[in-house]
Amino acid sequence: MYPKLFEIGPVPVYSYGLMLGIAFLVGSHLLNRELIRKKINPDFGVNITFISLIGGIIGAKLFYILEEWNFRGLDILSSQLKPDVLFSAAGLTFYGGLLTAIAGLIIFCRFKKIKVLDLFDSMAPIAALCYGIARIGCHLSGDGDYGIEVNGTFWEFIGYSYANGTVPTDPGVLVHPTPIYEFIASIIIFIYLWNRRAKIKFTGQLFYTYLILAGIERFLIEMIRLNPKVIFDLSQAQLISIAFIVSGFIALYVNKSKKNYQTQQNQN
Repeated sequence: MYPKLFEIGPVPVYSYGLMLGIAFLVGSHLLNRELIRKKINPDFGVNITFISLIGGIIGAKLFYILEEWNFRGLDILSSQLKPDVLFSAAGLTFYGGLLTAIAGLIIFCRFKKIKVLDLFDSMAPIAALCYGIARIGCHLSGDGDYGIEVNGTFWEFIGYSYANGTVPTDPGVLVHPTPIYEFIASIIIFIYLWNRRAKIKFTGQLFYTYLILAGIERFLIEMIRLNPKVIFDLSQAQLISIAFIVSGFIALYVNKSKKNYQTQQNQN
């Protein structure tokens, strides 16, 4: 594992931070293209990307701390609030970041008079891609979001050792490299959504589809992750995934029904 890739003078370059920076640049470029295509002021692109990045990191860290406190108690909470831990790149919960980023973007859209779902449709495929790029950073740093042990099983041939990661496995233990799985899944989701972005039939369709696909991806990957279970043998991330999937399907159904009704009214 390579938590720290190299140093530029006294400044260390960490793998997760580098991949997060690459995700920021790629996301900003693609978003500008989409804003221009949708005739939204492209000058908003940097602001939107910045809000997504900063809001996402803050939310991801807060949700991680709350999750640790919920499952491991006050001693863990006090350790998580130490400055060196609080401001580190380790310990981030994706769904926390997604929810706070969405909240920040809704506020931004209200101020700038942008249609929220128009923006979210533009961002849906980009969010999937950036998530995948960030997962490469998780893999390189070995930050603990890997899967269950595969030693002595059929899956041993794809097992990976994170013994030198920031959250190391025991030496010689091979585990599922779930960040790589998620990277591959994210690329597939990105390609699907990107190719459908000009074919949507109503505003919000791409975003709702993203919620479903991202929810399914995370629900499945949690089956081989090490996260603690909350209820019904499901992790917190799986419960949120279910909420995303159900919300996405309901929103698609309601909007499709509304679209069909409007079409029938126009024909009459």
